[in-house]
Amino acid sequence: MNATVAKPKTLDQLCEAVAGATLVQPVGGCTKTALSAPLPGATVVEMGGLAGILEYEPGEYTFTAYAGTRLSTIAAALAEHGQFLPFDPPLQRAGATLGGTVASGLAGPGRYRYGGVRDFILGVRYVDGEGRLIKGGGKVVKNAAGFDTPKLMVGSLGMFGVLAELTFKVFPAPAAYATLVAPCVSPQEGVDLLAQIGASGMDVHALELVPGGPQCYAVWARLAGLSDALDERLGRLAQLLGRGTTVRGEQDAALWDDVAEFGWAPKPWNLVKIPLTPKRIPAVEEALLALDPGALRRYSGGGQVAWVATTAAPSALDPALGELGLAGLVIMGPKTPVRLGAREGESFERRVKAAMDPAGRFPTR
Repeated sequence: MNATVAKPKTLDQLCEAVAGATLVQPVGGCTKTALSAPLPGATVVEMGGLAGILEYEPGEYTFTAYAGTRLSTIAAALAEHGQFLPFDPPLQRAGATLGGTVASGLAGPGRYRYGGVRDFILGVRYVDGEGRLIKGGGKVVKNAAGFDTPKLMVGSLGMFGVLAELTFKVFPAPAAYATLVAPCVSPQEGVDLLAQIGASGMDVHALELVPGGPQCYAVWARLAGLSDALDERLGRLAQLLGRGTTVRGEQDAALWDDVAEFGWAPKPWNLVKIPLTPKRIPAVEEALLALDPGALRRYSGGGQVAWVATTAAPSALDPALGELGLAGLVIMGPKTPVRLGAREGESFERRVKAAMDPAGRFPTR
């Protein structure tokens, strides 16, 4: 049975679509297949018709755009003024939208230096379960329910409302980038290198631990700033670690584009995000390889999040993550379940859901 689809082109039409549906599932660029797959009985609200930058003040370092605006459109507009979204939102080339980025809560490699989506979102306008257009953030810090609405919408997976407009702060873009690639032979040695870099006080833009096979790991440390200063900074970092080769220019850009676009994860495979801490990496490595020896892994944000590409059913990870006290979110793969492992904060989530969607129009994921 085909899903009912609404394609609003105005905010009024969006409100009408929500008010007239029993269950509402908003979708953007459908780049995250597990999160955008149609849910049974839901009216799919395609947000592509609500796209475009509404206001951009380069001097104020802020912009407001419709939720259906593609990240590539925003990046191009910001680049004209030498600015960017520092958390490097992923899947930009694939067609990801601003609303989908907020709803999924996904940040790219720049989150290590600058923080994630929550650190840059200033305000939202969204449609609630009654079909009303509500403003949160900006001059209106909290909504009537007493919640910090913009931050609640980050990673909400469409459970609390349909994002319509979003306001973000932006930063000046670095003039140049370069990366130090430092080899290591084990997850623990990689964790030690991450800790060394973190404790050094050096200004690192992005930091990854990349497994390449048995006894074959590497730490990627990306630096950003004035081109003339990068060589000296790279030299100090290599001296600190006692190893490393430098990657610059187009090769550096390709390296990190592969990270942001998940180019390292084969398309038919499932992709799971696992928040963690660097100290947990060796145990997670052991558990993942026991479940699927062919799984591909990346530890991003200085080891604060694991990305796992696997041919195994994501649900196979559920018991192992639960035992480790970790949670997982399926980004690519089957539409259900998208949440794996430990479930923390459920009581707070239920309270927010009851306040913002008392009619239950939005799916609980």
